Amino acid sequence: MASLLQGRLPASEDLLLMQNGTMMRKVRSRSWKKLRYFRLQEDGMTVWHARTVGGSAKPSFSISDVETVREGHESELLRSLAEEFPLEQGFTVVFHGRRSNLDLVAGSVAEAQVWMAGLQLLVDAVTNMDQQERLDQWLSDWFYRGDKNQDGRMTFQEVQRLLHLMNVEMDPDYALQLFQMADTSQSGTLEGGEFVEFYKALMKRDEVQELFENFSADGQKLTLLEFVDFLREEQKEGERAPDLALELIDRYEPSESGKLRHVLSMDGLLSYLSSKDGDIFNPACLPVYQDMTQPLNHYYISSSHNTYLLGDQFCGQSSVEGYIRALKRGCRCLEVDIWDGPNGEPIVYHGHTLTSRILFKDVVASVAQYAFQTSDYPVILSLENHCSWDQQQTLASHLTEILGDQLLSTTVDGLLPTQLPSPEELRRKILVKGKKLQTLEEDLEEEEEEEELELQLEREGEPELEPEVQSEPEGPELSPRSQDKRKRPKSVLCPSLSALVVYLKSVSFHSFAHSRDHYRFYEISSFSEAKAKSLIKEAGNEFVQHNAWQLSRVYPSGLRTDSSNYNPQELWNAGCQMVAMNVQTAGLEMDICDGLFRQNGGCGYVLKPGFLRDAQSTFYPERPVGPSKAQILRIQVISGQQLPKGAKTKEGTIVDPLVRVEVFGVRPDTARQETNHVENNGFNPYWGETLCFRVQVPELALLRFLVKDYNWKFRDDFVGQYTLPWTCMQQGYRHIHLLSKDGISLHPASIFVHICIEEEPEEAEF
Repeated sequence: MASLLQGRLPASEDLLLMQNGTMMRKVRSRSWKKLRYFRLQEDGMTVWHARTVGGSAKPSFSISDVETVREGHESELLRSLAEEFPLEQGFTVVFHGRRSNLDLVAGSVAEAQVWMAGLQLLVDAVTNMDQQERLDQWLSDWFYRGDKNQDGRMTFQEVQRLLHLMNVEMDPDYALQLFQMADTSQSGTLEGGEFVEFYKALMKRDEVQELFENFSADGQKLTLLEFVDFLREEQKEGERAPDLALELIDRYEPSESGKLRHVLSMDGLLSYLSSKDGDIFNPACLPVYQDMTQPLNHYYISSSHNTYLLGDQFCGQSSVEGYIRALKRGCRCLEVDIWDGPNGEPIVYHGHTLTSRILFKDVVASVAQYAFQTSDYPVILSLENHCSWDQQQTLASHLTEILGDQLLSTTVDGLLPTQLPSPEELRRKILVKGKKLQTLEEDLEEEEEEEELELQLEREGEPELEPEVQSEPEGPELSPRSQDKRKRPKSVLCPSLSALVVYLKSVSFHSFAHSRDHYRFYEISSFSEAKAKSLIKEAGNEFVQHNAWQLSRVYPSGLRTDSSNYNPQELWNAGCQMVAMNVQTAGLEMDICDGLFRQNGGCGYVLKPGFLRDAQSTFYPERPVGPSKAQILRIQVISGQQLPKGAKTKEGTIVDPLVRVEVFGVRPDTARQETNHVENNGFNPYWGETLCFRVQVPELALLRFLVKDYNWKFRDDFVGQYTLPWTCMQQGYRHIHLLSKDGISLHPASIFVHICIEEEPEEAEF
């Protein structure tokens, strides 16, 4: 069965050379650099490597795992080896998720160019596949794995082995019956097209067939009116159902005659249900759909903690890759811990630990390059400044010179604002958050005075006087409010760096009353997770009101040396905007974070509910009363499709899947329920169980669907998950397309559910 990818690609000399194989140096560190023989397999989808030409080979990576390919000069590791290897001979394979990059050095510039161009050609082809093509490629990959002797055909013994790999345990007699039905050539083997028919027989969806027949009068097709009824009654599409029905038939009906007659076949219905239109996530919530003209403090902002780290906080690796990954996943607030470095160059690392060090200017250069590749909305650099006066001046120089026009260095219109600007007003701007010597009002007043002086000097024709050179100050930083302008003590904060902080002046938090009386809307306080949680318990409503006019940043406990995460939901419930996460660490907490920011174009900004934007809000996170009626959610977990094995699933065994549904929101809404497990079937398990939840504040709720491999002896093993906001959930018959722990698609793995949401009925009066 030829790879679908091969049929989609133009004739390419590069791919032929890659299939011949190339000796290249694999680079893991400055000291680990070893020659390996890399070769693109005939399927065009996998690259294998061996120690020598003709040596025992093993898989290195799949093209579907590759995000992009970068040139050598973009790799900090290869740059550090520039004296050993010409950068033009190096390149980096960048993978989806948290997998480490693969740095390679070819024997010549020409060989490097072949691999870079060839890999990018393959990656682009995979990225541009539609739903059917992706499924066909998935089948092609399995055929390639199952065809042990690579003769392009599969015996029944090979098929049995493949079924086990695909998580299917089937009666051998029934498997043989399906095999013989698919073997139309009666050769005793299955070739490409025959294998596809065998797969279709395996994947017969009885539950979808039953659904089809419930709405089809003749059991052969859904007429336009029948499909409209289905969309209106089951999918809750309402008034748009007639127009939508025509669109969906045109999009998903495989038969041209069916399209002309405006009818939908069983295959067409299944194609629709498996598509983005049939997904649980509402397509209307995928682009930027929210109002982006409100003040910054009205939004949740995707935020990263210790952004420079790829591992733990004690001896993990610091890398600009941390910033690149955070920005590409939509983070809009990045943390930078800066310390004095050698040769006058500030460095970034986790202070007083064994984490490696990177140059501040390299961080800024990476931010400049990647800031707006995923989102046009503003990026915030949260500076933790531990530098001396001289190196602070270097910080300011790097920020202004490297970022240029991207850096916001004064108010958006040069005038004194009355509220924070909106994400829309700050498009493609980078803001600095940090300490500031004086108020924004004083800054603007000084700018005005300087402009007037310049105009006066121009009119009088006098040469401008050189400013006096300031010596490095000593002594503690004092609040500008307590300083007399004429007798202000010298400060440890450098004025040129202070001037770059405009809307995000860091101030210490004392109490909510103190903030109301002394702070301005552009001043921001940071809270440890423990402090924030205690404030929510002690004064939750005051915290909500505080966050309605001022920004708050929450960061993980310093005791989380393993870079673990807290659950951000409790902090979002109080309206905290910048809930900083260790994005390098996968798990439940990051699933919740990714789930919230999956909406609104993944732009990193999500508008808070109205009751969290009101400075007189009466909302209490710990004792919530929703602004509307409570809702009842009924989820029928029907079936699963092509579930992968878990990481801990023993070799030779098949998963016993169960589905857990978790609701995260205000405390009374947080709950979880799960189905029973299905034994020995990860290919097409059937549950048919209904789970029920009551939610008081749906505006804050998220749902997480978790598939696990049941294990009665040990902890159930993770198989896949998907998390989304309650407000982005579609009702009706929906597929949930599962993601890995790293948030990468596990296509075609999915679960099929029916979703019904109703308002809680009024209590009957007697």
